[in-house]
Amino acid sequence: MIYINEDGALVIKSWCDNPEDSAIDQARNLARLPFAFQQICLMPDTHLGYGMPIGGVLATRNAVIPNCVGNDIGCGMCATRTSLRAEDLSKDILKKIMGEIRKAIPVGFAHHQKKQDVDLMPIVPPGAESKDIPVLVKEYYNALTQIGTLGGGNHFIEIQKGDDGNIWIMIHSGSRNIGLKVAEYYNELAYDLNKKWCSNTYLPKNPKDSLAFLPADSPEGKAYLREMQYCVDFALANRKLMMDRICQIIGTETNAAFFPMINIAHNYARLENHFGKNVIVHRKGATSAREGEMGIIPGSQGTASYIVEGKGNPESFMSCSHGAGRRIGRKEAQRTLNLKEEIRKLDEQGIIHAIRNEKDLDEAPGSYKDIKEVISSQLDLITPVVKLSPLAVIKG
Repeated sequence: MIYINEDGALVIKSWCDNPEDSAIDQARNLARLPFAFQQICLMPDTHLGYGMPIGGVLATRNAVIPNCVGNDIGCGMCATRTSLRAEDLSKDILKKIMGEIRKAIPVGFAHHQKKQDVDLMPIVPPGAESKDIPVLVKEYYNALTQIGTLGGGNHFIEIQKGDDGNIWIMIHSGSRNIGLKVAEYYNELAYDLNKKWCSNTYLPKNPKDSLAFLPADSPEGKAYLREMQYCVDFALANRKLMMDRICQIIGTETNAAFFPMINIAHNYARLENHFGKNVIVHRKGATSAREGEMGIIPGSQGTASYIVEGKGNPESFMSCSHGAGRRIGRKEAQRTLNLKEEIRKLDEQGIIHAIRNEKDLDEAPGSYKDIKEVISSQLDLITPVVKLSPLAVIKG
C-alpha cells in the first residue's frame, strides 16, 4: 500500500502500486476538502476520472458531492451461476443463445420500442412531491423504454466458465439516461450554489471536473440523495430484468437451473458507520466489501473475472476495486493497439468476442490493467471465491 501524507490534508491510502499522477492530483484535492473524513482510499484499479479518480472512496461529514458518484449512478455488476457444466454448452448452442440475447436486449443507445411494464420499475419514493424529485418526474416515462437495456461504453453481457465447473452469466450495466440526467442536474446545481457561497471547494472552469458539494441536510442535498437512490434502484432493476430474460433464453435452449443473483453497485453514496462516526461514503468505481459480502470484480472480454467475498477491512472503508481498471484511455487505445493482434488473442482462446474494427479497440483486453495483479493487490480486502473465464461476450 502507498501512503501519501501532506500537511493540512488527510492521508491518501492507495492499493494501486502505480497510480497515474493525474489521479493522485485528484486525490489530493479530495484530501483537502474541509468535510472529508479520516482518509482517502484508492483501489488497485484507480485511474483518472472527472473530479475524483475512478476507483476512489471518499467519506464525508454532512456533505454529498454528485461528481464523486459520477454520471452512471448505480452502475454495477450482477452474476448468476447456472447448473450447466462446460460440456453441456456446445459452440453452436452458445452462438444461438447469444443471437437470441441480442434480439431481446437493446445495446448502445438503443431502447425498447415499447414501454415496459410499470411494475418492473422501482417504487417512486413514498410521499415525495414533484418538487422533491424534479428529474424523476421528467424522465420516468422515458425510463420505461430503457429498463432492460445494456447501454454502451464498457457495459457487457458475458457467458463464462467458472473454475467451479459451472457456467455463469455476468452483466455490467447502469442507470441509463435517467442516471445521467440526475447526475448532471445536481452537479450543476451544486456548482452554482458553491459559487454563491464562495466555497473553498475545488471549482475549475468546467463543472464536469468540480468537487462542488451539497449539504446533506439541505433541501437540495436531500433531493439529490433521494433521486440518486432511485437511480441505484433503477440500475438494479435494469440488471435484474436483463438477467431474467437471459435466463429464459438459456432455459429454452437447455435444461439449466439458475441460482440466486449476486449484485454489487460501484457508483453511489451511502450513509455508513466507520471509525465510530456516521459518514456518507462515496464510491466511484469501487464496491462495498463488508465482511462476508459477495462481490464481483470483472476483468476484460479476454481475461478472467472473479466472484469475491469481502473481508470488511476498515482501512479501505470496507471497499474493494470494481474491475481491472483502464491501463490507457479510450482514444489512446484506438490509436495505439493493434487490431489484428487483439483479435488474434481472443480468437486463440475461442472467445465469441466483440472486437470488429478500430473503434472497438477501446474495449480490447490490451486497454485494461492485468486483472491478476489487481486481485493480488487487494487480498487484504477480499478473498477470491470463483475464477470466471469468458466464453462469449456482448459489448454495449
